Amino acid sequence: MKRIIVLFNLKEGVDVAEYEEWARKSDVATVKALGSVDEFTVHRASGLFGSGEASPYRYIEVIDVNDMDAFGEDLATETMRAVAAQYQAYADSPMFILTDQVA
Repeated sequence: MKRIIVLFNLKEGVDVAEYEEWARKSDVATVKALGSVDEFTVHRASGLFGSGEASPYRYIEVIDVNDMDAFGEDLATETMRAVAAQYQAYADSPMFILTDQVA
């Protein structure tokens, strides 16, 4: 399994409530339905632990992928291309970090 961590902020002018509603109803449901994905969650950062400071990223996505080749094929579908286009309208320069579990 690979875990992809996505860090991002919303683009200027994006309505937070609109994005979060879209994430709950469209993004999460669509991505979770992919055969290559075991789990997908979206999180809103509430601050930096122990400091009271704001997080440099407002949103974090966690995608657990069971087959990277199949995931690539899933991303190429018309449905996922449409979801990705919607996501790009909301997210400002998202960073997709591919991880391997160490322990």
